[in-house]
Amino acid sequence: MFEFLNEFEPLLKGFWYVALISSFIFIIQALLTFIGGSHDVDGLQADFDGNLDDSSGPFQLFSFRNLINFLLGFSWTGVVFYHTISSTFLLILIATIVGTLFLFLFFFLIKQILKLSEDNTFKIENLLHQNGQVYIPIPGNMAGRGKVQISIQGATHEIDAMTNDAERLNSGTLVQVEKIQENILIVTKIK
Repeated sequence: MFEFLNEFEPLLKGFWYVALISSFIFIIQALLTFIGGSHDVDGLQADFDGNLDDSSGPFQLFSFRNLINFLLGFSWTGVVFYHTISSTFLLILIATIVGTLFLFLFFFLIKQILKLSEDNTFKIENLLHQNGQVYIPIPGNMAGRGKVQISIQGATHEIDAMTNDAERLNSGTLVQVEKIQENILIVTKIK
């Protein structure tokens, strides 16, 4: 199957073997990902002890998928630059750097994809203890409603507000949400 590789030097032959095998596995992983054949983002589990189940990240550093991504960059760089770079050390160093860049590119892409699945639904409960600015003046002593502008999750919202403070809160006054009652913010002036 790989008879054309017999005429190559050992290092180039090694780069070709790794490139072809890792490319084949990468294609299989991509197909399984797109058709839903794999529910695990990282592929195979690591077979050594260590706390790799860090829930703060969507993927593990040591996974089969990451190994394949590294090997793709490493091996194809070795194949492409084998006749251009005469120093074996420099060639392997550059191939390692490109392989690492492939790994970080994968991390970046997965992070961007996972941002698409974030729940950015506005929930008024998230405004508790947040700071905002009075938009429409709020009468003091809970005598009436005004409006407050609050930025949360990258969006600005205008919400009905009341205050227990004795004085009226004029437009532009900085306030903090103390309580939420029936979708109305109870705010107090920030001193």
